[in-house]
Amino acid sequence: MKIAMVGSGYVGLVSGACFADFGHDVVCIDKDQSKIDRLHEGVMPIYEPGLDALVENNVKAGRLSFTTSLAEGVKDAAAIFIAVGTPSRRGDGHADLSFVYAVAKEVGENLANDAVVVTKSTVPVGTGDEVERIIAGTGTAQKFAVVSNPEFLREGAAIGDFKRPDRIVIGAEDEFGEAVMREVYRPLFLNESPILFTSRRTSELIKYAANAFLATKITFINEMADLCEKVGADVQDVSRGIGMDNRIGSKFLHAGPGYGGSCFPKDTLALLKTAEDYDSPTRIVEAVVNVNDSRKRAMGRKVLDAIGGAEDARGKKVALLGLTFKPNTDDMRDSPAIAVAQTLTDAGVSVAAYDPEGMELAAPMMPQVAMCDDPYTAIENADAIAIVTEWDAFRALDLDRVKELAKAPVMVDLRNIYNPADMRAAGFTYASIGRA
Repeated sequence: MKIAMVGSGYVGLVSGACFADFGHDVVCIDKDQSKIDRLHEGVMPIYEPGLDALVENNVKAGRLSFTTSLAEGVKDAAAIFIAVGTPSRRGDGHADLSFVYAVAKEVGENLANDAVVVTKSTVPVGTGDEVERIIAGTGTAQKFAVVSNPEFLREGAAIGDFKRPDRIVIGAEDEFGEAVMREVYRPLFLNESPILFTSRRTSELIKYAANAFLATKITFINEMADLCEKVGADVQDVSRGIGMDNRIGSKFLHAGPGYGGSCFPKDTLALLKTAEDYDSPTRIVEAVVNVNDSRKRAMGRKVLDAIGGAEDARGKKVALLGLTFKPNTDDMRDSPAIAVAQTLTDAGVSVAAYDPEGMELAAPMMPQVAMCDDPYTAIENADAIAIVTEWDAFRALDLDRVKELAKAPVMVDLRNIYNPADMRAAGFTYASIGRA
């Protein structure tokens, strides 16, 4: 089967490469000529473990190609995936669907055969209806169906998630759309991956509901961590204690500085806006968004407290270890590190930082922060070290060397990767999240 993937960003490139690895003939389409040129040279536009090798292998096998021409890319394609960005719209927080609708119009104008158009982008309820209307409005004579197929990929583990998914959700309104999607995912049918067929609008809502629920779990355990600090409890034990209940589960119950990334912030906000439009308030999600926004700067104040408070912070130095919103990605979108660094610099603190993959993207977003070649350079003469992202590289720091380089042996561990007793025994003034 020939598949066209419109959009060669995180979702489009990972999905396209994985479909090609299943044996489909895939062409990834993107208007960004420089991105397509780099892909032809084997240079990935994103950092995702294993993606470069997957792309290289399938290009060599002749199953994966790249183009800037949508007309060329969709020719003879049985399934055309729309995988372009849907960022929060400036001004009102709604999902910006302009890229999705522009692709739908161009697809309709260039359909040369019967095809299924699949919204892979994260879109609000009813978007598929509008995509269908736009394509029909181009006057195409070809038979087409519009299907919703949301992605559930975790950055840093996307290839495994695609090939061994928890579930595949497909929202189809007719037999033609369902039949083509069964063929698209036939390799996973054979692996007995759970596949849920539902209505298109239900499928669109499932994606937002899933992300909002996970964001709620994160925010809940973060609030429990704050309470633990007040009452002298240990949030990690609380997390284990409730996570062992299989009705709750242990995932997404790790206390930290708040969620970020490409999905949770914009998707929770888009869900709120959709709920408002339909006069069906989602108060829990509203609270989650507000708590998470305020938490990030609160983590900056926690670091300030470790160096004597905001009043005495001017002229001091803090080393930030980790900038991306999570490890194993270079994604800086809505990363807690941005707010932490801003809080520190607002108080007159000098900030030096190191991240294994994120500094190129972080530098223009955080011009006030000095980017360093390694963690120890950042730590040199620092009044405190703050671990913001739990990269493996930070789990086994040479603590003796850290003490020698730092001006003061003060560590604020916003990811709870060290043991408090061990750190104090090593001579550190140590603070973490929700632990005494």
